[in-house]
Amino acid sequence: MDVQIFGVKKNADTRKALRFFSERRVRTQFVDFKVRSPSLGELRRFAQKFGAQDLINREAQRLDDLGLRHAQLSDDQWLEKLAEEPLLLRMPLTRYQNYVTIGPAEEEWRQWSVVAD
Repeated sequence: MDVQIFGVKKNADTRKALRFFSERRVRTQFVDFKVRSPSLGELRRFAQKFGAQDLINREAQRLDDLGLRHAQLSDDQWLEKLAEEPLLLRMPLTRYQNYVTIGPAEEEWRQWSVVAD
């Protein structure tokens, strides 16, 4: 079972996800947004399940810094902005095969391990 975790190491929820899988001896591939921004195609995969609006971290200070707190953008515009500014994303984004989650989702992660067995 290989799980991809997208986020930044300074994010508490990202660290929780890394720890969750590490404690269960699940191999992970960590993609650090500080090193590599997410591709538009990768973000679309998450947006297909949850919608582009659910990808946005509404608590992020970066929204104010960029003047986007009250922006009315289309989903495609938001996805482009999120690809350029990954610190606006809710983290972590996790993926296992065709399953994806946004933010901490331990219950769903536990179900993945059942599917993998």
